[in-house]
Amino acid sequence: MNQVPAIRLNNGTLMPQLGFGVWQVPDAEAEHAVGTALEAGYRSIDTAAIYGNERGTGKALAASGVDRAELFVTTKLWNGPKQKWGRDEVLRAFDDSLGKLGLDHVDLYLIHWPRPMRDDFVAIWKAFEEIAESGRAQAVGVSNFRPADLDRLAAESALVPAVNQVELHPLFPQEELRALHASRGIATEAWSPLGQGKELLALPAVTEIAAKHGRSAAQVVLRWHLQHGNVVIPKSVTPSRIRENLDVFGFELDAEDTAALDALGAGPAGRRIGPDPAEFDV
Repeated sequence: MNQVPAIRLNNGTLMPQLGFGVWQVPDAEAEHAVGTALEAGYRSIDTAAIYGNERGTGKALAASGVDRAELFVTTKLWNGPKQKWGRDEVLRAFDDSLGKLGLDHVDLYLIHWPRPMRDDFVAIWKAFEEIAESGRAQAVGVSNFRPADLDRLAAESALVPAVNQVELHPLFPQEELRALHASRGIATEAWSPLGQGKELLALPAVTEIAAKHGRSAAQVVLRWHLQHGNVVIPKSVTPSRIRENLDVFGFELDAEDTAALDALGAGPAGRRIGPDPAEFDV
């Protein structure tokens, strides 16, 4: 039975709090990985145009036999620097993603990066408003947006992003940004919720809590996210880990556990792992 709770986005759409991410999963492997995740009980799948695996993801969705109404599918606009992003370009990119996924709508569509140096994300957001009004995306949001970028949208658009998907894990907890999201009704979604590589999962603070609860380090970190209200999308192509990452609803971290994990971001290991959105324009 799927135990994943749902959060209600600011437009009323329900989004599972734990989903399956397919970043760095080749298209040829995506069908099997997503199929395994759906069989395990995941109902939220997160992909993106730049991942190059929307076709494989769509094949898995179609083959799963899961009713479309039970699925929550996210994809993202790759607003790359070599493309002029006006209304028509955004709508064409959205249509292309729908075609590859084999869907008539997605549940969430995100601007992948703000690229503030290009000064075009507000124009892109205007096209997203149109997509939202059409119903072909149940909700629209952003990814990697900083407080300044969210302020810019708020000043120039009445439509508040439903979600901001950002790098977030105990080594980079983003307290200020999460507080801003909460004040504006924006859901916080964490990419790389387990960090990247084994560094986070090997820290004594994590492994000791895992031993205390008889759980894996990854399960402990995912539980930390869930208890903070974050939406998480862990990625794996290993069937046992896919299932393990979903099995995080039979225990709870206590206040001492949470405080120990919260403290990691202020420690010597605390830092951003991925690109800085203020500078990223690749």
